[in-house]
Amino acid sequence: MADSTLDLLDRAEVFAGLTSATRLAISAVAERRVIPAGDLVFREGEPSDYVFVVARGVVEATKRSDQGADVPLRLLGVGDVGGLTSVALEQGRSATLRARVESVLVTVARQDFLVLLGSHAELGRAILAHLGAKVRAKNQRIATLEAAALPDGRIGIAFFDAKPYDRQSFDARVPAGMRLHYLEARLGPTTAALAHGFRVVCAFVGDDLGAPVLERLSLAGVELIAMRCAGYNNVDLDAAARLGLSVTRVPAYSPHAVAEHAVALILALDRKVHRAHGRVREGNFSLAGLVGFDLHGRTAGLVGLGRIGQCLARILRGFGMTVLAHDAFARPETAVELGVSLVELDELLVRSHVVSLHAPLTPATHHLVDAERIERMRPGVVLINTSRGGLIDSTALVRGLKTGHIGAAGLDVYEEESEYFFQDRSDRVITDDLLARLMTFNNVIITSHQGFLTEEALANIAETTLGNIAEYLAGKRRSDLTNAVVPGG
Repeated sequence: MADSTLDLLDRAEVFAGLTSATRLAISAVAERRVIPAGDLVFREGEPSDYVFVVARGVVEATKRSDQGADVPLRLLGVGDVGGLTSVALEQGRSATLRARVESVLVTVARQDFLVLLGSHAELGRAILAHLGAKVRAKNQRIATLEAAALPDGRIGIAFFDAKPYDRQSFDARVPAGMRLHYLEARLGPTTAALAHGFRVVCAFVGDDLGAPVLERLSLAGVELIAMRCAGYNNVDLDAAARLGLSVTRVPAYSPHAVAEHAVALILALDRKVHRAHGRVREGNFSLAGLVGFDLHGRTAGLVGLGRIGQCLARILRGFGMTVLAHDAFARPETAVELGVSLVELDELLVRSHVVSLHAPLTPATHHLVDAERIERMRPGVVLINTSRGGLIDSTALVRGLKTGHIGAAGLDVYEEESEYFFQDRSDRVITDDLLARLMTFNNVIITSHQGFLTEEALANIAETTLGNIAEYLAGKRRSDLTNAVVPGG
């Protein structure tokens, strides 16, 4: 069933927050226009007879330069609004718009829009806030473009979601021929324009690199996506290949860092360190409820025996634990060298007191730990995940914790972490019900994807990322790059 005009309007942030009465009033005078792929929406200089919201598809905006060339400005996607300033000032269109794919616009005629402004004060306030945000964004874009155009001969790199520790490690290693432009904003549909003028974008796990964002980056002149992490499940590799974008990653930065963080979670949960610390700070020195167990003599199961799994196996063997591992690609001689037994996943789950996940996130491993596999685990098992949040079905995990079948869980990753991790959200309500529920259990420790955060790992990330960029600038492309990521692996 086709969406209603009201549904389509709700996709625009500027309108979605209005009262139902105002939204209905807008909907009553709005019209839906279908623009075939390649067709003009309007030309620069034409009369501004309506405002519009992109309800479906992608629309490209271009402007004629003083030299007569059509210069790409930006791509408008679902929820983007256009025509507000032109209508308000009774001026001609400031740019030419053309549909990149078949697109649906919801339009409101100029006269109707002006009447709505006069009768619904909140609409005027919402538009002022929207235009103010656009001005701030354009100021940032101007600053970014000026930084990208500095005539110092160095290659500019747009570095998104930059944190203080990133700056420190990268600034200490950046070659003379590169210049890093740090941006606190995460990469996404509304911030992709900040990459205009840069050939290289450096991105992280929380950035959005889906097809719409990659299209905007390509239009902005970006050629290389340099991921400063091992994971790349947030990158649409098929879209990158179609657009001719190269993608690189850091396949291994410090397996010791992640393995040691997994051990920290195991020990803290087993010996109730987090609970004891909280009690003592409140003057409660009781030991009741803090009984743990010896790791020595117990069994640990590692799902994945790559670099991190191997490091963890050595550490846990040092505790005197029996270590099982499940990995379809592990070499038997590696297991023998580590003193590890390779077993099927079901056997590992049944026998292990501690289960630690170190597998990549793929369609085959998504929700690898679900309700059925939790039921197969030993009652009271300690479950650790320092790999990818999507390996665990969070709903099933909550259920397992409530029944007591899972004795404790240590999570450095979470399936929907991009909305929360790496940010200070202390002044806002946690609206993710599953995350909020997990945070209530006293036998759960959640850390915000900090397993990689050591001096050594940060140094390796910077060196490898900058090395990937240097390879690209030296002429290598796509699959020829040492750490390239291409469709199909």
